[in-house]
Parts: sequence; C-alpha cells; structure tokens
Amino acid sequence: MSSVPSCRDLLGVIISHDLKPAIHIAQMVTKAHQRANVILRSFVSRDVALLVRAFIVYVRPLVEYTSVIWSPQNVYNIELIEQVERRFTKRLPGLKMYSYAVRLSKLDVPSLELRRLHIDLIMCYKIVFSLVDVKFNDFFHLSTVATTRGHPFKLFKEYNSVNVRKSLLVNVLLMCGTIYHQILLISVRYVHLKGQLN
Repeated sequence: MSSVPSCRDLLGVIISHDLKPAIHIAQMVTKAHQRANVILRSFVSRDVALLVRAFIVYVRPLVEYTSVIWSPQNVYNIELIEQVERRFTKRLPGLKMYSYAVRLSKLDVPSLELRRLHIDLIMCYKIVFSLVDVKFNDFFHLSTVATTRGHPFKLFKEYNSVNVRKSLLVNVLLMCGTIYHQILLISVRYVHLKGQLN
C-alpha cells in the first residue's frame, strides 16, 4: 500500500495532510524575508519611497498570493507574516525609533493582515455577485429575516461548534460583517444608480 505524502505543492500553495497552512506560511515568510533583505542590500539609494515601492512590487505578492486559500487564523502565523513588513519598515532610514503602527501611518501603507482582509472581502463580493465560478450556496446562506433595513444581501452566520469550521473564510468574513455590509450597500447603490443613468 502506498503512503500518503505529508504535504503537496499545488500551484505554489503547500497543502499539508491536516489542511493547516503552517508549512506554506513558514516557507513563504522565509522567501519574503530573503527578498526584503536583497532589496535593502542591493539598492544604493536610501530613498524611503523607492524602497517601499520595491517592497510592494517584489515582496508583497509573495505574502498575498492566493491568500484566500491559506489565510491564517491563529495569532502565531498572523504575527509571523506581519513580521516581514515590520522588520522591513524598521530597517528603513529614519524610522527605526517609531512603533510599527506609526511607521505604517508615516509610510501610508496598510498592514499585511488588513490587506488579506481586503482580499477576502473582495472574494466574498465576487462570490455573492457571481463574478467567479464558485457556487454561492456552497459558502453562504442569505438571511431570512426581512424586517431589517439595508440591502437584500444580508448573509446568515451559522453556529459552529467545531474550530475548523469557525476559521473558514465564510465565518471570518461574517465576523467582519459591518465592513462587508457597507461594501455591499455601496455596490447595490452603484448598480441602482448606473441603471437609472442608462
């Protein structure tokens, strides 16, 4: 009988036998740190805007590639990924003495965790409005409560007693419900306004 491999690389995402993203995140973070170090060593210029732009172009895609699939839920992995940007911004000229939050605001750059949340919300929007080939009913259920105000796309959050289900994209997004509902409300108003103009 053949043995089952402990992990597989599928389109650049390492899937382990227990479906946890820890191996993928560890390898991805190592590559991102290496690339960030190359940027800081290779550029003769110490212009902060140039270095940040190089980070955005060459490092950020490594830590955001297919993040909807592997987005971490435990604090350890979230901090491990965030350490890439934290360490890079600390090594920029004139920013070492500031906290991470202050460095991000001075550079006008969002945290990697916030970027992943935006990517997840965009994916949610695409699923709800059938902009991707993913079945809506496989992930979401519309709320049956008709007495609330707002838009007709309110999603129902199911109760989960199992931790694996709690960390799925659907449940994470519904915990960020206010942002999700604001995005949907804006898009519904936009579609309605666009229909009136045509």
